[in-house]
Amino acid sequence: MNGKNSRIKTGWAKADITPEQNVFLAGQFHARVSEGIMDPVTATALAFESPDRQGLQKQAVMVSCDLASISNELRDAVRRRIKSETNELDPENIFIGATHTHSAPDARMMPYGMEQYGSRYKSDISPQAKPSLGDKYGMWPYLKLDVMSPADYLEFAADLIAQAVAQAWKNREISGIAYGLGHAVIGHNRRLAYKDGTSRMYGSAGISEFSHVEGYEDHSVYAMMIYNRDKNLSGIVVNVPCPSQVSEHIYMISADYWHETRMELRKRFGEKIFILAQCAPAGDQSPHLLIGKRAEERMWRLKRRQQDQNAPREEIAQKIADAISDIIPYAEKEIEWHPELEHRREIIELPRRMVSEKDVEKALEESRPFKEKYEKLAAEIEENPEIMKQPRWYTEITKAYRLMERGERVQKRAELQKKYPNMPIEVHAVRIGETTFATNPFELYLDYAVRIRELSAATQTFLVQKAGCNGTYLPSERSISGGGYGSVPASTDIGPEGGEKLVEWTVSAINSMFVKS
Repeated sequence: MNGKNSRIKTGWAKADITPEQNVFLAGQFHARVSEGIMDPVTATALAFESPDRQGLQKQAVMVSCDLASISNELRDAVRRRIKSETNELDPENIFIGATHTHSAPDARMMPYGMEQYGSRYKSDISPQAKPSLGDKYGMWPYLKLDVMSPADYLEFAADLIAQAVAQAWKNREISGIAYGLGHAVIGHNRRLAYKDGTSRMYGSAGISEFSHVEGYEDHSVYAMMIYNRDKNLSGIVVNVPCPSQVSEHIYMISADYWHETRMELRKRFGEKIFILAQCAPAGDQSPHLLIGKRAEERMWRLKRRQQDQNAPREEIAQKIADAISDIIPYAEKEIEWHPELEHRREIIELPRRMVSEKDVEKALEESRPFKEKYEKLAAEIEENPEIMKQPRWYTEITKAYRLMERGERVQKRAELQKKYPNMPIEVHAVRIGETTFATNPFELYLDYAVRIRELSAATQTFLVQKAGCNGTYLPSERSISGGGYGSVPASTDIGPEGGEKLVEWTVSAINSMFVKS
């Protein structure tokens, strides 16, 4: 099919969302104030438009951000800006996903699921958090730090993301799409199971009590290539089931392995191409090695990478680029110039993971020493401001606050579930030819992703986690039985019952778009 007869239009744009000021970095229980920029964090937008059988214009805009998560507040701030800029694009047709880096600015304003409490949430947790001063601090207590607040960063990022979306919409042109599947070992299951029936995230395999790796690993690399009417590659959507958390403990702003991956892909396919990174379901996955680490590190030494702190990032970049290099020559044999476009967005109600009185008691018992520590440290800092001249003086008090808050949030959930037994989440499903994209806001365990893909009517199903709105871990039944971080009530708002409903909606939405009318 000649590109001149194309029915679909696409448009690309990107924005640098790296702040010039120091910011809180999201991703750990303790606060980290950025001490510089290792590499930029970016937002990339890809707009789609095509008429349906009745001649009505269908549209979808997918956005990827080098952030830990996409809060409801950030999503809505972007949409408000788009609504004020153009009448052509429906803001609700935009969905934003995070690459889930742990070294990017924090734009979260409320702990997950606590929106109903509003501004009084912090005062309920602890008056020492100074909620009247700390509303702009989001997940953190108010501290006298020379830092851009999460609220201010949210507004900064929303401006730039909205500009990228508007530019992508403006840039749309007749296009063709191709897609394919490759493989690269990037993510590893990060939950290890032990002989006593328990599981631990980032547990040790080098002990006699170790039994097995708890769950599945997914090494797929999904790619969609966009071509202009001259069959020149304009950009690639790259979808991998692994968060970008190689450098998750640093005090520098960074896009993590996606920075090296973009550089390598542009080196191979053109400096001007766009790269839209997506994190597929990876709630129980991580780039960190728990099995076979000694052998892997030996290979880094042989490759002369063992002295380089970014060696694992470079290794991942090479693997992803090799997979894409293998996909493209074959996929571009079947460029589709008039793929059908369909987009569905819905707010669905998922049943909460109900917490019992025993769950509350256990969570409060675990959080009590942190509450005592937080209040003690707050009093010490108030009495002795000289403490604030010490390097990274804020790490212990912020860690104590977050671990205190994590436990007390379980009690808040017990109150909420009586009145609100369900939680609303935003989900999207987009058909593009024989492929689909489907979003969820969680750190979704792979058991759910495998089922969705196998039940989907699409030839290739791109799943995107940490997209659309706030969401915590959504663990599998077997992970909950093993316990541990990522599966206990304090880590999860939604459990397997909600996971089943998410699978049902996603499969139904996808398959309904393939029903012949």
